Amino acid sequence: MSTTTEATMTPPTLSEPHPSLHIYNTLSKKKEPFQTVKKGKVGIYLCGPTVYDKAHIGHMVGPVIFDCMKRYLVYCGYDVSWVVNITDVDDKLINKANERGITMLDVAEENIQDYNDNLAALGVDTIDHFPRATDCMDEIIALIESLVEQGFAYASEGDVYFDVTKDANYGKLSNRSLDAMQGEGGGGASKKRGAADFALWKSAKEGEPSWESPWGAGRPGWHIECSAMSRKLLGETFDIHGGGLDLVFPHHENEIAQSECCHNAPMVTYWAHNGLLRRDAAAGKIGGKSERGEAEGVAGDSPEAQASGKMSRSKGAGGLADLIGNQGGERIRFFLLRTHYRSTVMFSEPAIEEAAVGLETFYRLFKRFNRISKGEFYALTAPTERGGGMLTDDSIPVLKAAGVCRQKFLQAMDDDFNTGGAIAELFELAKIANKYCDENDLEGAGNADVAALATLELVMTSIKELSNVLGLFLEAPKASGGDDLLDAVMPLVIELRTAARSAKDFATADAIRDQLTPLGVAIEDRGGQAEWSGGGEGTLEGVMQLLIELRQQARENKDFATSDKIRDGLAAAGVKLEDRAGGAEWSRS
Repeated sequence: MSTTTEATMTPPTLSEPHPSLHIYNTLSKKKEPFQTVKKGKVGIYLCGPTVYDKAHIGHMVGPVIFDCMKRYLVYCGYDVSWVVNITDVDDKLINKANERGITMLDVAEENIQDYNDNLAALGVDTIDHFPRATDCMDEIIALIESLVEQGFAYASEGDVYFDVTKDANYGKLSNRSLDAMQGEGGGGASKKRGAADFALWKSAKEGEPSWESPWGAGRPGWHIECSAMSRKLLGETFDIHGGGLDLVFPHHENEIAQSECCHNAPMVTYWAHNGLLRRDAAAGKIGGKSERGEAEGVAGDSPEAQASGKMSRSKGAGGLADLIGNQGGERIRFFLLRTHYRSTVMFSEPAIEEAAVGLETFYRLFKRFNRISKGEFYALTAPTERGGGMLTDDSIPVLKAAGVCRQKFLQAMDDDFNTGGAIAELFELAKIANKYCDENDLEGAGNADVAALATLELVMTSIKELSNVLGLFLEAPKASGGDDLLDAVMPLVIELRTAARSAKDFATADAIRDQLTPLGVAIEDRGGQAEWSGGGEGTLEGVMQLLIELRQQARENKDFATSDKIRDGLAAAGVKLEDRAGGAEWSRS
């Protein structure tokens, strides 16, 4: 019988390491210099969703992170091929199809569309391949056949199992011994030689979708799908394999065993695992066990079980489309990138709203630049390569300071893609740009200084260059959340706030500001005037509710002038108010 050991495997000859880029490898438990299997090329595989239901924010953590990784690697000069698989055959898919009285394919197609729509909303648009398990059956069966022929797997009553005792390195990713591993339960347990053996092929049950194979009709196990799809698109050995921390065991451990035993070569150079989402420190991570954990035998006290209270459908995680509608895609992306990808992310809508306050720093700066330059920040042509930076003149203090920020940004990204550190440098660049505008009075008399304007444009172009590496500020946000009515009613809100401040009614003025902030709307006081920015899907409803509350408060205080002002202002904007027993309701007139 065949066995495999580290000593028998033939490692690939890697290219020269990048001069500064390092990546943390879960396998070695340390940061390593970045070297590629093929010079100048990078292959990335990220485990994608099992499409039996709508996506939630937990499904976006990996795609946002690896989209950012790819953008940076391309910026550094690499040709990157990124694969995200789709698991479209699974017990949960079959059960969902039976519940709804439709086919498994229909369930999959519906949820794949939802997944893709959410990716687009969060700016994840660099994925090169979306292989589906059902489209790769020939490759999956061929890989299983090879493992059986080499003695690493065995058939048993129509099923096929991987014999973990044949892999001397089994457990090397998760640092587990065979004695500490718990195998799959259920009806398959009696068919296996050992408790930790795992299924490569499962015999068909009556009425279930199935494919013909040398072992009879059936369908693949979860782990073999990824080994086959990654080999098909990236080769036997590739550069980066990603996924959530909860996938280290059993999924990625089993992928390694299958692929390396079959090919007698390392499967992946770097294993990169992102941290998961927690709702708050007391409640633990959002959701329960990994969606596969129980079926695949994750021990209840294992690190993966402790880490697998991740965002999951089984614990009532909500649909992502609704969250995007409330918060907007760029806010959610910014929120996810503020934290280093290996860290736990504390999730809540208020946390996203807090991140949105930071985004407004940039949106206000972009508007300021537009006023000063009479141009458009989003139309600036920024370098797309690492060596193309424009901050080369150290004799100009502001450019020297901005150049230091740019270098620190690159250092952060070189240090295991530290997006949190990189974003901190973007804030510093924004601070430098605003200070330069103030010191040179570029919104006043200094606007005639052509050299100063050119210098400001260089700083702003650098902000665009670096933010684009993170997939941020690629296009202007919809200032009104896609609804012209918001543009029409916000001047009324600003007028009410200004009147409250003039009357020294700071409680009302502060209440207006505090209710606008969670809606993603910021008010900036400039030269005796106030301007607003931000907003997104759901903002209009919140602003309308604020105006209704202000009108009700004015009526209770017998301030009929203010009450009438709100009614008349809304009417002018095309809004009809109707007073009912339960409170006022609004509609478009």
